[in-house]
Amino acid sequence: MSRTPRTPRTGTRRVVTALAACALLAPLAACGGSDDDEDDSGSGEKDGGKTELTVLAAASLTDVFETAGDAYEKEHPGTTLRFSFEGSQELAAKVRQGAPADALVTADTKTMDDLSGETGKPTVIAKNRLVIAVGKGNPKRVEALDDLDASGLKVVLAASEVPVGRYSKEVLDARKVAVKPVSQEPNVRAVLSKVQLGEADAGLVYKTDVTAAGGKAEGVDIPDDQNALASYPAAALKGSKHGDEAGEFVEWLSSAAAQKILRDAGFQQP
Repeated sequence: MSRTPRTPRTGTRRVVTALAACALLAPLAACGGSDDDEDDSGSGEKDGGKTELTVLAAASLTDVFETAGDAYEKEHPGTTLRFSFEGSQELAAKVRQGAPADALVTADTKTMDDLSGETGKPTVIAKNRLVIAVGKGNPKRVEALDDLDASGLKVVLAASEVPVGRYSKEVLDARKVAVKPVSQEPNVRAVLSKVQLGEADAGLVYKTDVTAAGGKAEGVDIPDDQNALASYPAAALKGSKHGDEAGEFVEWLSSAAAQKILRDAGFQQP
């Protein structure tokens, strides 16, 4: 199989959203050679003497990891990073199916724990909280969780197998708020997009997602005693061809430099 040319960087990080499709459709051997093969297109790709690490990361980390990736590459000139951002349950499926990757960061500990046979020891690198995402100006005047079952209000949630979907169910059930969502989405960014596009009046997302929306959506805070706390564990994958480098990246995520980037994006300390 010929190697697909890499797209050169042009000032913004290259984001891979459909990582390693060939690995899901054909045996891994068909996608590349050994570590020493310069044409290896799988995880840990060698390019001019550099190591390329593939990081599977929860969708809510999209913006902050692009910034963190740039910082990491400046500190580690021998390593380049590429990210695949999806719902944690989709990332877990890729790991189980053997898609080539080096590290995993999920939006909950359950998903990571369920993959204990595939990962090294995980480290929680950040935490997050839910908010109610509404359109700019909050036209439906949503003020609290109790408002989400109002007649005629279009609410969108993440599917129950998605971490943010489980957190959403937890907080709604605790308040005895019966919501019939107009749709159930595969990840938190899809929930936010529905609200931004006006296809829903409200949705439950992470606080950092509203921050990243840059004014295209607003967030209604949920009191701590009614909220859920999301934890983000990171771990190197045992199947990585570059376990040392993957472990180094995971360790770096707990460093002062990485933690400042996460705090600036609105994530809480682990």
